[in-house]
Amino acid sequence: MTTMNRASAFKSRAGAALLGVTLSLTAVGAWADGPGRGPTGTWEKGYLVFIIDHHYSALRMTELAAGTDPTRDAPVVNPAEGTSPTPGINSTPPKASSEQIRSMSRQANRTQREEIGRAQRMLRDWYGLTHEPKLTAEGSRMIAMLEGTPSGARFDEVFLRTFSNHHLSALAPSLHCQVKSDLSHDSLRRYCDDIVTSQKNGINDMREMLCKQFSDCDFLPETGDRRKDQDF
Repeated sequence: MTTMNRASAFKSRAGAALLGVTLSLTAVGAWADGPGRGPTGTWEKGYLVFIIDHHYSALRMTELAAGTDPTRDAPVVNPAEGTSPTPGINSTPPKASSEQIRSMSRQANRTQREEIGRAQRMLRDWYGLTHEPKLTAEGSRMIAMLEGTPSGARFDEVFLRTFSNHHLSALAPSLHCQVKSDLSHDSLRRYCDDIVTSQKNGINDMREMLCKQFSDCDFLPETGDRRKDQDF
């Protein structure tokens, strides 16, 4: 074979190999952008609806703590500023007396609004489904408890306990997400991992506040479901 023929053959083989890699990457990309398959798809749809509704109840709970403020104030950090109100909810004065709790509530409110949006996009993009947030029975019960608690130190204590329990209820499903979501959905696993980290850290922040502010240093958060609350 002449030098020219060998070069031509090499180019042909290289071109075929490159085409194969391109087709392979295209197939993987298309696979990764599709819905979960079989049981994983069913599980993902259930989880995304669950987390949207779970976070939705947190919005009202944090509004009660920090208050609502439809107009953002000029300072970047304003300890007296409230959260954006949930649509259809009247303006709410802050019930928490602790600046730390109000700050934590504003942060949680903003974060969980974005997480609701991300979950809605995954549900829509992968499954063609639209889910508007709804209050669950448990979320409504927690909100009613906070609405009925007097403002001030008593509210602070009840809020820390209630919101810790609320956070805990998202931990197990989000841990399951890391091993039950479709293998191609890395973005969902990262989403769930973020929730596990933020909810876990939030719970321990609130346990620390309960200890320092109310001398309750052995508080154990619970979901209210005995089966889920068993340690082992």
